[in-house]
This record gives sequence, C-alpha cells and structure tokens, in this order.
Amino acid sequence: MSSRYRYSAWHGGPDPLEPPVDLRDALDQIGRDVMEGASPRSALEELLRTGTRDSSGLDELTRRLWQRRSEMQRRHRLDGTISEVRRLLERALEQERLALSADTSEDARFRELQLSALPPDVSGQVNELAEYDWRSSEAREAFEEIRQMLGTEVLEQRFQGMKETMQEVSPEDVERVREMLDDLSALLAAHARGDDDVQRKFDEFMAKHGEFFPENPQNVDELVDALAARSAAAQRMLNSMSEEQRQELMSLSQQAFGDPRIAQALQNIDRQLQGLRPGEDWSGRARFRGDQPMGMAEATAAMAELGEMDRLAEQLSQSYPGASLEDIDLEALERQLGPQATVDAQRLSQIERQLRDQGLLRRAPDGSLQLSPRAMRRLGENALQSVISQLGTRRGERDTDRAGAAGELTGTTRPWTYGDAEPWDAVRTVRNAVLRRAAEGADSPMLDLADLEVAETEQRSRSAVVLCVDTSWSMVQDGRWVPMKRTALALHHLVATRFRSDALQLVTFGRYASTVDVGELAALEGTWEQGTNLHHALLLAGRHLRKHSDAQPVVLVITDGEPTAHLEPDGEAFFDYPPDPHTLSVTLSEVDALHRLGTTLSVFMLGEDPRLEQFVNIVARRGGGRVLAPDADGLGAAVVGDYLRTKRRR
Repeated sequence: MSSRYRYSAWHGGPDPLEPPVDLRDALDQIGRDVMEGASPRSALEELLRTGTRDSSGLDELTRRLWQRRSEMQRRHRLDGTISEVRRLLERALEQERLALSADTSEDARFRELQLSALPPDVSGQVNELAEYDWRSSEAREAFEEIRQMLGTEVLEQRFQGMKETMQEVSPEDVERVREMLDDLSALLAAHARGDDDVQRKFDEFMAKHGEFFPENPQNVDELVDALAARSAAAQRMLNSMSEEQRQELMSLSQQAFGDPRIAQALQNIDRQLQGLRPGEDWSGRARFRGDQPMGMAEATAAMAELGEMDRLAEQLSQSYPGASLEDIDLEALERQLGPQATVDAQRLSQIERQLRDQGLLRRAPDGSLQLSPRAMRRLGENALQSVISQLGTRRGERDTDRAGAAGELTGTTRPWTYGDAEPWDAVRTVRNAVLRRAAEGADSPMLDLADLEVAETEQRSRSAVVLCVDTSWSMVQDGRWVPMKRTALALHHLVATRFRSDALQLVTFGRYASTVDVGELAALEGTWEQGTNLHHALLLAGRHLRKHSDAQPVVLVITDGEPTAHLEPDGEAFFDYPPDPHTLSVTLSEVDALHRLGTTLSVFMLGEDPRLEQFVNIVARRGGGRVLAPDADGLGAAVVGDYLRTKRRR
C-alpha cells in the first residue's frame, strides 16, 4: 500500500520553514545607533525595544498588553455576585408574598410583617432569612440557589475548576468540602512549622482530596504556589471594590452552602497562605468601570489575569537588575497576545543570543559591551554596499569581488562569478569537477560552472591613504555625523578587502587632531568643542605618508568649516573665529608640504559656507587637488569614488 500523508497548518510555534533571523539588519541598526553616539549596550536595548522589520519589539508587545488590560477594565464590573443574589432574592420574596397573600391566617400576616421589616441591604436580608421557614416551595428553591451559588463562587475563587466539580451539592458534599478545608489548614500549618514528614502528609492529603485539585501539584510547595496566587487575586478583587460592596460580599460569603464554617475556614487558609507567600501581591487593586458584571470567581480569575499581565509587562520592560529575555513567560505571553507575540519574543531573544555567540558583541575589560572587529567588518561591508549602489556597477572598477585590479597573483583562489576576467586555476577547477562527479555519479557533466575557480591577483600599485574627518560640533548639529562615519567605514572596508596592500590611516580633527582606528571612530561621541584644526590633521597625514614613502600618497579631507585652529610649536592649539590669518597661513603651508610629496589631495566640502568655499579653492590650486561638494547622503559615494578614481588613474 502506498503511504498516505495529511497536511495541515503548523501550530507548533515558529514556522520551521521561516528564514533565519537577519543579523545583518540587526547589526546595521545597532551600528547606526552606536555611530550616533549610543553605547553598544544601549543600542542593543533599543533594538530589542523597537524590534526589526520582521518582528515586533518589546515596546509594541507591552503596548498591546496594556491595551488588552485597559479593554478588560473598561468592559467589566465586580458586583456580579451581589447583583445575582439580589435578583434571586427578589424572586424568592415575590413568590413568598404571593403564597402568603392567599393565606388568611394570623401566621401569614405575621410573616408578611416579618418580610416587610427586612434590612435594606442584600446581605442583611439573606442573613435575616437564613432561618426563615418558607411557605412557597419556589421561594425556598430560589433561596437555596443563593446559598449554592455563594458556595461554589467562594470555592472557585480559591480552587480553580471547583465550579465544575460541585455542580449538584448535597449535605454530604458540603461536609466533604469542610473536611478538605480543615485538612488543608493542618497541612499548611505543618509546612509552616517545617515538619520533617510534610511530604508524607501532602501525599496522604492528595490521596484523600485530590479531586479538588485538577492541576495535580506534585509537592506542597506547588500546592501553596497555586493556592496563594488564587487567594491573592481574591484579595485584590476585594481591594478593588468599594467599602460598601466589600462588606456586603464578605457578609454574603458567610451563607456559602448555608454553613458559616466554610467561609471561616477559607479566611483562616487565606491568612496561612499570606504568611507562607508574603511576596504575592496582596494589596493591589484595579479599577473596573464597564457594564458587564462578573461574579466572585470570574472577577478573581480576571484579577489573576491582570496580575499575569503586570508580571509580563515587567518582564518585557527588562528594567530590573539581571534582566534577560529568557525571563519572559512565553506561555503567559501566548495566552494574552497570541502565538505571533511568542514568535516575536523568541526571535528577539535569538537575535540577542546570536549577536553574542557569533562574536559580534564582546565584553571589554571594564565590563562594557563593545562592537567586535567582526561586527565592524560587517558594518563596513553594509556601508560599502550602500556606496556601491550609488556609484553604479561598472565591472572591474567599483562593484567587483577581485582582490586587486590585475597583476601579481596573491596565491589564493575563489569560485568564478559572472564577469570575472582573472585566469582560471586549472588544478582547483579539475579537482572540484572530480569530487563533484564522485558524489553525483558518472552521468553528471564532466565540467560544470560550479567547478570553476579563478586565481586572485593583487594590485601592483600601492597607496598610502589618509582620510581626515572633521569632528567639530557643527558636523553633529547639521546631521553630517553619521554619514561621515559610514563613509569612513565604507572606505576602510574597501581598502581592507579589495586593496589590501594600501595603508589607510583615519584622522579626526576638532580643536585637536588624532589618529583613530575604525572602531574608535564608529563609537566616537560628538562633543561641544570649538575649533577646526585642519593644520594638525595635515601634520598627522604627512607623518603617515612619510612612513610609507614607497607608496602613492593620497589625502582625503571631509569638512564643513574653514580652519579656525592651528597647532602652536609648544603643542597647544590656538583658536580664533573668524579665522586668524596665521591659522590659514600654517594650514596652507602643510598643504604645500603634502604637494611636494606628490600627494593627491581631495577636499569634500559639506554645506554652503562662502568662506569655506574660498578656502578650499585656494587649497585645490596650491595642492594640485580638487574640491567636491556632495550632500550628506552622497558623501560616501563621493569619497569612495574619488579614491577609486585615483587608483584607476595610476
């Protein structure tokens, strides 16, 4: 017989065919926040709060949780039991008065007077009628229904599922309940004392009364946890009622099953549970303002649900010491917000875990989180991809997988891709074909495109490149801070992966200039500091170029302001605005010095400052360079394109 298969929707959690989480997108978001001045830890927390393109963040899950909570409070009110007792009592009194009106005896008149003298409140009337001898059988049944309802309600408050167990209650059932409550109180007392044989007593208790506990606790602690949660929810329900409603409900509870000992035993157990689990929320309250009444048991369940929502909200906030996404109760989250919310929470947890496990975030010696070199490479790759998309895709010039243009072999190979012009590596290609045919069989093609490997070549010409970036406050203020950093990342990644023989140096300049690595530049925070010390930056650039005297010198300068500071012989920075003539003079002197080294100098002018434009035009004439004026979004393409232009020209 042929096998038959049945296909249906997947209901087991995350879709097994769903693509894995996109760490590249997550890392790009973290990197953007870090470059804007956030710490890696706060950037990660922001990612988890806001989510990704594919999943809701913790803030959205929290918002939906509070919306559900608010809807519940706007829909319901807590006086359902009192309202139902009032309805049944009115029916009982109406039937009793009808029966008495047909009786002409003195006793009937006395009973009518007795009914007319009842207290005004419902609980007082029920207590007054507890010993009344009803003439009407319908009235007696209605009053007995009140007692039965109160009994099942107070038990369901503390013991989940009791309402289904106690459908038809006989005097023997009431006695069994009372005995169970007495035994439970004795068990809790033994647990509070720390008796050695408490587990044996628990087993005996469950063997005798296990039908009252469908959740099937395995030990006394699990039993206490379940009972304390329900008892605390019942107390919060009472706290949420008005003083009049609370007193009336507590008085009515004395009539549960017509046996005051039931309510007294429950009150005693509540006190014991509060002593055993003081950490439960016994003092909370909630405001219900709807028009749909809830009975005691239903209201207690609602309070328990609100408590679960509060705990979930705290877990989603991640604001307590030692917080982790692993703390989130996924079963509770699915009950409240559905299966997709669980998938989103799991995906966020997976992103956090994989960022750490894959070494994209590392712990510094001081305990802080840092972006790892691997993460910086990914950020640089993303930045370069963005730049390449703006430059175009001229094969061999910009969008290329080659290690160099053409020239000396590097000794490494890689799979052939469409458009490659490097020579084939025959040995590797034949080896790939033999291994593939051994796996696929002799009927497979002798040679396949997947077998081809090409030999990588290295660029013959070598450059010493210095990227000088303005880090004065105006770069932050005018929204050029992040584009500047992404440009540096893109250029760094291009040099590190495509032109590995080039020597790249990053220089930042504000009041002073300094050399930085790409990680330091990405994490650099904008600070309020006056001064644009291009003079100091060009001094550091000249030092790097002289260190690599065998390479073609290239200097790229990104700035949005004319020089307003220079370095004095004693190492102190001199600042003045408008620029001091001496500042302009010493800066141009460094331009001349770089020109004498044969340096290709390009200035990327951001903004439309006329004084800056005049200055950079002088620099271009004196240094034999050129000036480009991209906007912030086109800065990366302009810088990378100019660097590639110098490579092609040589």
